[in-house]
Amino acid sequence: MSTGSSSLRELQDSILQVLPAECELTKVEVEGPQVVLYLKSIKAFYNDSNLITRIAAKIRKKVVLRSDSTSLLPQEKALEMIKSFIPAEAKITNVVFDTAFNEVDIEALKPGLVIGKGGCVLKQIILETGWSPKVLRAPTSASEIERAIRSSMIKNSEERKKFLNELGKKLTLSGPAAPVDWIKVTALGGFKEVGRSCMLLQTPKSNVIIDCGLNPDTSDPARAYPYLSSMNMALEQIDAVICTHAHLDHSGFIPYLYAYGYEGPVYCTPPTRDLMVLLQQDSIKVLTSEGKGSPYGERDIKKQLNHTIVRNYGEVTDVTPDIRFTFYNAGHILGSATVHLHIGEGLHNLVVTGDMKFGKNRLLDAAEVRFPRIETLIMESTYGGKNDIKPRLEETESRLASTIREVIQRKGKVLIPVISVGRAQEIILVLEEYFRNDSTPIYMDGMSKEASAIHTVYPEYLRRNIQRRILQNDSPFDHDMFNHVVSGERQSIAESEEPCIVLAPSGMLSGGPSVEFLRLMGGDPKNALIFVGYQAAMSLGRRIQNGERDIPVLNSANKVDITKLNLSVHTVDGFSGHSDRSQLLSYVRSLRPKPGRIFMGHGDENKCDDLARTVNRMMHIETRAPMNLDSIRLK
Repeated sequence: MSTGSSSLRELQDSILQVLPAECELTKVEVEGPQVVLYLKSIKAFYNDSNLITRIAAKIRKKVVLRSDSTSLLPQEKALEMIKSFIPAEAKITNVVFDTAFNEVDIEALKPGLVIGKGGCVLKQIILETGWSPKVLRAPTSASEIERAIRSSMIKNSEERKKFLNELGKKLTLSGPAAPVDWIKVTALGGFKEVGRSCMLLQTPKSNVIIDCGLNPDTSDPARAYPYLSSMNMALEQIDAVICTHAHLDHSGFIPYLYAYGYEGPVYCTPPTRDLMVLLQQDSIKVLTSEGKGSPYGERDIKKQLNHTIVRNYGEVTDVTPDIRFTFYNAGHILGSATVHLHIGEGLHNLVVTGDMKFGKNRLLDAAEVRFPRIETLIMESTYGGKNDIKPRLEETESRLASTIREVIQRKGKVLIPVISVGRAQEIILVLEEYFRNDSTPIYMDGMSKEASAIHTVYPEYLRRNIQRRILQNDSPFDHDMFNHVVSGERQSIAESEEPCIVLAPSGMLSGGPSVEFLRLMGGDPKNALIFVGYQAAMSLGRRIQNGERDIPVLNSANKVDITKLNLSVHTVDGFSGHSDRSQLLSYVRSLRPKPGRIFMGHGDENKCDDLARTVNRMMHIETRAPMNLDSIRLK
């Protein structure tokens, strides 16, 4: 096996075979899965528009260009020039120089004008100032989490660069990958259950975790966290974590890994990075306020952020020398991804759906069904039972609106527990259409305001019509019909004589503002509780759906009170970010190419088993539902 230094020389020699001498290459660095070229003459590089493509093809890596530090204009002069190049209509909100990466972050409300036609403004910035521009979209409403994340990335850029360089050497400079003679997946959580999703993908040389969630809807510690101890390896031996999306049952336990020795990368889409930090921080607050204690702290979330590497849909990335992956749209929430894993040199291709929606909704396009190859598919089964057929979206929306209007007419209040990320935004879009001209107050509590702001940062991940509205400064999430609840307002809202609609997390009543509103509103028969999403088997929401009406709820003194529910309880099916049974079957039929075998997960036991039997009869391929702790040899 080559040593690191000789491999770096070999990499540089390969680049120099393609790169013209007048570009004056001064340094080659490997940052995680990408190779960075530092040049004294960026202008000479741009003389050949196909040059970067030829270099990337030669070394089979993503290539990034940066100016050598000696070619950078002083920051004050560069800032003056940058502002002169960008039209005022772009509405720049911040410009920050990152000296560790020789980059300049330009945040604007209209980033398209910062980029310019065909990237002409960006090219002008790097040619005239030397600084490599990185364009960030400003949220349409103030976002504390976006401000904090962007500030943290700059503040910790030296530490982050060191991490990326070390990871790059490990990935790229360790010599050729060893032959892969076996591949296996171990179910560590989220199989024949919903919650704590986690699996371990292994080859003789690689250990990769896909999702690492917790189950926030149980008080039983044996069911709350993945079976990490069953891996029989130290956390330091994990090479990478790939996260499909931000919901806590998929991302909520990742900071724990950093708290107890993991030092590697987390790969996810850009929206997933921001949303999972938001949800993880809120999880700490909720667990602490309820006296349960969190398995990790803020410091561990910050370390996770410094080790996160974002990848967009369709971007092929080496995660270890023998495993590369690509994210595809999963249609579940903003930035959610199905993961295609190419293992060995074409030996095996695994697709993990994560949570996915193969159907119509207002927010996102349907999940992708076309992949290069699929030998094995691991898919979710949340609504895989034979009776899990949901009504059409139009019927669902109409039913929600009519149920709300009935409650408003009797002078009652409506409580809708929502997941802050995904479900809240979907319901906001429905309420905006059906109640735009009504005078009924609509209150949004918890993280939904921050989550909605993050949606406006990444409109390219949303459906075209929502994307267009955000770009035209008509974001539905900023409509003045929505009132954001501030601390201390909940009791006055609940006790007022005025009918209203309240959207509050958590969606399964596992904690947070929705439980407090339930305590305050539950005794009045004029009021109503409307469920619009999945309720896990052990959750308080499921117990109420099943008829329980004497509910133990923590009061303001952190003591348990029994709340008698007299309000009406409704379930409006059809808003879920998960596919129903017919959509799951349609997804399998639509997959191209056809998978060689399918394993079911992320669903109650009977739903996983039932869907596996049905798909087996339909597709005539091996299909089954593993249990937690099962190991499956793929090759």
